[in-house]
Formats: sequence, structure tokens, C-alpha cells
Amino acid sequence: MSKSTDRYAQRGVSSSKSEVHAVVDHLDRGVFPGAFCKIGADILTGDPAKCNIIHSDGSGTKSTLAYLHYRETGDPSAFRKTAQDSLVMNIDDLLCVGAVDGILISSTVNRNARAIPGEALGQLIAGTEDFLATLRTYGVGVHSGGGETADVGDLTGTVTVDSCAVVVMDRADVIDNANIKPGLAIVGLASSGQATYESFENSGIGSNGLTSARHDLLNSDYLKKYPETVDLTTDQQYLYCGPYKMSDPLPESGMTVGDALLSPTRTYAPVIKKLLAENRASIHGMVHCSGGGQTKCIRFGTGVHHIKDNFLPISPIFKAIQKASGTSDEEMFRVYNMGHRMEIYCDPEAAEAIIAQSKSFGIPAQVIGRTEPSQQEDGRNHVTIQHAGKKLTYQLEA
Repeated sequence: MSKSTDRYAQRGVSSSKSEVHAVVDHLDRGVFPGAFCKIGADILTGDPAKCNIIHSDGSGTKSTLAYLHYRETGDPSAFRKTAQDSLVMNIDDLLCVGAVDGILISSTVNRNARAIPGEALGQLIAGTEDFLATLRTYGVGVHSGGGETADVGDLTGTVTVDSCAVVVMDRADVIDNANIKPGLAIVGLASSGQATYESFENSGIGSNGLTSARHDLLNSDYLKKYPETVDLTTDQQYLYCGPYKMSDPLPESGMTVGDALLSPTRTYAPVIKKLLAENRASIHGMVHCSGGGQTKCIRFGTGVHHIKDNFLPISPIFKAIQKASGTSDEEMFRVYNMGHRMEIYCDPEAAEAIIAQSKSFGIPAQVIGRTEPSQQEDGRNHVTIQHAGKKLTYQLEA
């Protein structure tokens, strides 16, 4: 792989997580093997009509942006956004199996107490509680079950913010991505803009690819001032090698670079709750375009060619990352969501209603593609992305 298409790997991160899948794909896949999340039998009550889901994720290195903001400005409030990032990376994965109620969340904060004092920790905890309370006002049944805070300066130079979500749901209500098949429309829900339930404009960055986004946009001053925010075994040419300070304006946007990078991961929970209530029979699958970006879908369905050829406008944050870094189109679409982070796989005739419902929440949406039979000799899944006159292809590894 050439230098220009390997920046993520050069920073010690895998967009495909192939080494993880090499292990977990051989483990028990649960009672719905094709679902977006692993789903187990209901061992909590033993009810054969129900199932259990336990899911863990976090904000990743996005918490480093809140740390930089805090050190530069003295304002700890950005950690509220980090709390949302961690929660949404769990909640919106659960949405993809149809879970919108009865969700119990536990959060874990591992901090270097010298770098993350009480006022910053307080914002993380308060941000968690406030965000969950806001979701409940929109009918999303999610509650806090507490959590853990550990002072582990020997392990981390700054802070990691992770969450775990547990839910019991009826098996009959599960969205099973095994039902993704040829002949469906793919509706993409925008990751940027301002939803009716948001109080700010969102850049759309989410919480994937932030290791590269941060280093490709921010300049070397941050390496000199905050070496605790990097892996010093990484080749220095890949560390804070961008042209910007966090306070600089983001091109083609009314946001600063720092505000754009710190934009908390949007939840689609209010939208999905409405979609499932009104269009459940027409929805065959959902994909949260997190790790793997626009290639995440390749792992779902059997014998499917995912074709994406009608993208929503590419958000300014992604344009700035690519311009500053020279990252290839192939890697950009594999690492970032590029403008939509939730995909609905539905009957084509239902697409118009789903789009209208998303727009009613202030979130642009459109049919961004379709599914066709696999064109691979062995029938494996593959993805074709067509954008700006370029054709990119990705296939599921054997």
C-alpha cells in the first residue's frame, strides 16, 4: 500500500480491524448471526421470546481534542461533548438492531488525574447525565446505571472515555441485517448540519478516524506543547503535520477547525424511533457507518453488491482533511463517514417516506445507493463507490 493510502495504518490504527475480525468472526455469533450487534439469548430472565444485547464502545482518541481545548483555553466544557461521543457510539449501534427502549448505560473514565482534574471530570459526568435526559424527552428509553472512574496515569497521558450499554428486547422486534439482500434502496442520513434536537451546528466528523483527522489538520505546535497526546513510537512525519490551529476558521464553513473536530457524534435515536414506529415492515437493515466508514456495510447481508453512487454533499471537514493530507479517495471513504453516518436499507417504495421523516428532524437524507447481486465469482459481498467521476471498489476479505 502506498504512503498516500496508508496514513491511518502508519499511526498504528486499522480501519478494517482485520486482526480483530480474524479472531471474533470464529466465535459464537449469537442468536441473530447477521445482526449489526451480537445478540444473545435472554439469560437474564430465561424468556425464549426475548434476547439480550451488551455493547461496548467509546470516544476513542476524540477525547484528546477536548483535552487540547481545555489546555489551550482553560474551558472544561468540551468534555461534555466527549461524553456524548462515547454514549452515541453505543446507542446508535443498538439502533441498528432496533433497540430504542430499555437501554441501561454504564460509563468508564480512565484519566491521568494530573492532566484531567476534578472540573474536567465533572463535565464528563454531568454531560453524560444531561445527554441521556435529553434523549428521554424525545421518547428514547435510555438510562444511566452509574460507572467507574479510575486514575491510571501509568496507562494514559490524558483520558479515555468508554461506555457499555445493555438492553433486553423482544426477538420479534430485532432488525436483522441478514435480511439485507439485492433489490433494496439505501437511504443515507446526513451527519452534518443541525437537527431539531441539537443546539449547535455539527461538522459531521463523528468519532471515527480522529487519530488521522487530528494529526492531518493540526500543526506541529501541538506536538511540542502536548507530547502526552501522541504515541511517540509513531514516525514524526505523521504527528501533528497539518496547517491549522484549533482557533483557525475551517474552509467552506462557519466553524473553527477546533469546533469542527470537537463536534459531538450525532445520535439518530429520535429519528430511528419514529422510523421504526411508522415504517418497520419496510426496513430490512440498518448500518451505522462507524469503523470502516462507507465500507462498513460490506459485512452485512449475503451475496450483496452494495452500490453507493449518489452521495450527500461531502462535509467541509472531510474536504479539509483530504486537502491538508493528500489522503487518497480510497482511504477517505474507508475511514470517514464522508457526509452520512446512518444507512437505512429499505424497500424502494418506502424511501420517500423515510427521507421525509428524517427531514422533519432537520436532517437531510436521500437515496445514496442500492443493493444488487454480488458480481464476485465466489459470491462474497463487495462495495462500489462512485463519486466525482471516480469509481472505488472494496470487497469482503475471504
